[in-house]
Amino acid sequence: VVAQMADNIKVLLRGDEVEEADTRTMLSDPKEDYTKSLWAVRAFQRPEKPPVPEGSVPVVSVRGITAAYGKTDVLHDVSFDIHAGRTVAVVGESGSGKSTAARCITGLLPPRMGEIAFDGEVLPADYRKRTKDQLRQAQMIYQMADTALNPRKTIGQIIGRPVQFYGGLKGAKRRERVNELLDQIELEPSQYYNRLPSELSGGQKQRIGIARALAAEPKFIICDEVTSALDQLVAEGILRLLADLQDNLGLSYMFITHDLATVKSIADEVVVMKEGKVIEQGEKTSMFTPPHHAYTDLLLSSVPEMDPDWLTNLLEERGVDNIGDAAVDKM
Repeated sequence: VVAQMADNIKVLLRGDEVEEADTRTMLSDPKEDYTKSLWAVRAFQRPEKPPVPEGSVPVVSVRGITAAYGKTDVLHDVSFDIHAGRTVAVVGESGSGKSTAARCITGLLPPRMGEIAFDGEVLPADYRKRTKDQLRQAQMIYQMADTALNPRKTIGQIIGRPVQFYGGLKGAKRRERVNELLDQIELEPSQYYNRLPSELSGGQKQRIGIARALAAEPKFIICDEVTSALDQLVAEGILRLLADLQDNLGLSYMFITHDLATVKSIADEVVVMKEGKVIEQGEKTSMFTPPHHAYTDLLLSSVPEMDPDWLTNLLEERGVDNIGDAAVDKM
């Protein structure tokens, strides 16, 4: 985005200026190693996993759900499966229904039609009717760690609450478990246990959000735009951590995102949504290989590139004279 909008770029690191230049010079010939690392194409790429065994029961199965806010349906007959140890990326523009589908899975928004099954067992639509174990198995990591963490509680208290609620641990055993979780997210317990969220960086806060989700010992985690507020280097660290946790714990992820570079890095399957409907879904490799649905093509072609002329060229290809007229017709 900076490549399209800025005339000059100034790079900062820990409050100090690293370098400054006009946009074209900075993108084509950065001088400092830190700047070069920011410009580098994301290197993290998970290896392809073998196909899901035929007949295996999904960890989560979304079956024909239709959901509404008030009298207006916002999801229409949505279906997809998430299998053990796999990541399903749900992508689409704002308002496509990604987060609403997540709310239905967690029981925060009971669907008007359809059902949610966990390990083959149909769950009550409303979270208030689910058992503690059913609630434990599905956790969520939120987009904005700043608002997701209680600013008045220490890190030990934030992680310790679900440890006690779901695991029944208190006192020394609770602290021991919190320390284990901090180790899992690669933060030193002695340095972070008594800190407040305001003392942490954005990436560290997101790691605490991950630890809080892990505290329930779930099988399935919804990751709602968890890297969108982070810079590229920090986001890559979060993706690597999530991948390692999945490998070590056998977790299944629903990864809500609009960033197709992230999808390429971490997803096994992709679900494309538009206006509350599933437009296309399948294995990641097939989803990034033509032919696509027209809307999927639009999403792929709209991924910004590190080229100051990218936006101008894209608008010319679409026959748009200026950015103010760049709203794309609904497909």
